Amino acid sequence: MKGARIAYFDCYSGISGDMTLGALLDCGLELSQLQEMLAKLPLSGYRLELSRVTRYSLAGSDLQVILEDDSPGHRHLPEIEELILGSSLPDPVKEKSRAVFVNLAAAEAAVHGTSLEEVHFHEVGAIDAIVDIVGSVAALHLLGIEQVFCSPLPVGGGMVRAAHGLLPLPAPAVLELFKKRSVPVYGREGLHELVTPTGAAIVTTLAAGFGPPPSFVFETVGYGSGKLDPGYANYLRIFIGEVTSPPLSDPEPLQAIEANIDDLNPEVFGYLMERLFAGGAWDVYYTPVQMKKNRPAVKLTALTAPRHLHRLVEIIFRETSTMGLRVLEAQKFVRQRQIVELSTEWGPVRVKVALDETGGDCQHYAIEYEDCAKIARKTGIPLKEIYRRVERLFARQQRIPD
Repeated sequence: MKGARIAYFDCYSGISGDMTLGALLDCGLELSQLQEMLAKLPLSGYRLELSRVTRYSLAGSDLQVILEDDSPGHRHLPEIEELILGSSLPDPVKEKSRAVFVNLAAAEAAVHGTSLEEVHFHEVGAIDAIVDIVGSVAALHLLGIEQVFCSPLPVGGGMVRAAHGLLPLPAPAVLELFKKRSVPVYGREGLHELVTPTGAAIVTTLAAGFGPPPSFVFETVGYGSGKLDPGYANYLRIFIGEVTSPPLSDPEPLQAIEANIDDLNPEVFGYLMERLFAGGAWDVYYTPVQMKKNRPAVKLTALTAPRHLHRLVEIIFRETSTMGLRVLEAQKFVRQRQIVELSTEWGPVRVKVALDETGGDCQHYAIEYEDCAKIARKTGIPLKEIYRRVERLFARQQRIPD
């Protein structure tokens, strides 16, 4: 079994949305594949132009989003979410694209002193930014990338003209995104915008970690051109390859949201769990506790990636009676795994397989409940019997001893 396919973003000259798209196309993705995927998004009034360029003797790809009409140049977050969720894009592309915009909206809301729902996107809500973000997520999906890693990010100086007027660089929203993910940064001479809000939102949402690349077997590299000439080859480099490290991943940041609730109708908790999972929670569980004055209560715990934090906090405040909550910082380690689709007499059943230290032999496996439950409902065979038959079939195929 193969290791995870990763992309490493080498942002020696910063990152923007069009640089990301250009680099991923330069890694071997066909423009027609990207266009076909973006056509699933109900968005018109633009076209993509891809060209080969040479910057200081280094060749790469330049991607431009050309606007063809006077479509709206700004949108609010709910409009963008509706646009994405109402599309026919694959679910992982929808979820990650939406997460990028939610993170960017949270950063804009923080610096402008408004709420997440009220934040008014300008440049970020424009067609080219939507194409950059959704296109980058879609391109990673098409390339089969399972994890993204990123180098420390350079920060420039000077000023940039935005919808609100001149702003200092790095842009305030970029700094808010850096703070949220504790991104390592370093200074760079020159009065240039090296990291745009769109680029910062993409990488702080999608990257599992920032620093040197993990150990991996190198496959290819793509160069995505920037538009400025800082006096050197202005590219974002993206390396693609296969991880060779043991099954324990690099630690992923995890946030645990907790709230003690003693005055909520118990029927609400089931619905709340559904909403939290739909909002991006990794896990949700309830623990009975005794509060002050010996009152019985329920402790809500929701585990999530940082990119979903603001969304889940809003859901908890909207759906429960709690007046406050706690957010605990932690780390998550994940064993290397692979999903195997097993052919059975009733149809395919997925099996989640944990691998050994070499990334090869099966160490542990779990049969997918939903697939087995679907078969049990259809055939009338007891669920426990479906489990037994599927496990025996899988063990025979993998030559696992009894």
